[in-house]
Amino acid sequence: MEQAILGGGCFWCLEAAFSRLQGVTKVVSGYCGGDTDQPDYRQVCSGATGHVEVVEVHYDPARIDYATLLQVFFAIHDPTTLNRQGHDVGTQYASAIFFKDERQRLVAEQTIAQLEREQVFDAPIVTRLESAPRFYPAEEYHQDYYNQHQEQNYCQLVISPKLAKIRHKFAHLLQQGE
Repeated sequence: MEQAILGGGCFWCLEAAFSRLQGVTKVVSGYCGGDTDQPDYRQVCSGATGHVEVVEVHYDPARIDYATLLQVFFAIHDPTTLNRQGHDVGTQYASAIFFKDERQRLVAEQTIAQLEREQVFDAPIVTRLESAPRFYPAEEYHQDYYNQHQEQNYCQLVISPKLAKIRHKFAHLLQQGE
């Protein structure tokens, strides 16, 4: 098993998307990239800790590779807005890839360069690319949030459309029944 740490706005969105992919065995919402030990949600949301809301994606590289995870990552968030995803604004909502090793760094750099060459986005990609510091799991009530709260407005208005996009663009990657 390997792990990828990715930040693309609210971790609930990322967790819901990545947990539906074949080869992904676990997705943990959490915080990465800041200066405070054991940060909590309130502290991270204040913007004072420097942490980004992220997901730690545990995956089987024999079933899904890191490059494919990055393709999905760039399809479900806007990597051209600095510290913002839609109405979520603040450093905690940065687009970020926290690479675990040199191979992940190279794949991330190549993916970003390819997206820029192909002009997939109307503006430059501002995704942070940094070596992975310590990952802190978020509080339990953030874990598996979408699956437990699908009826909430945020889930219906923000997360469900992202999942529809995944189903349309990456149907071949989804677990059976998704």
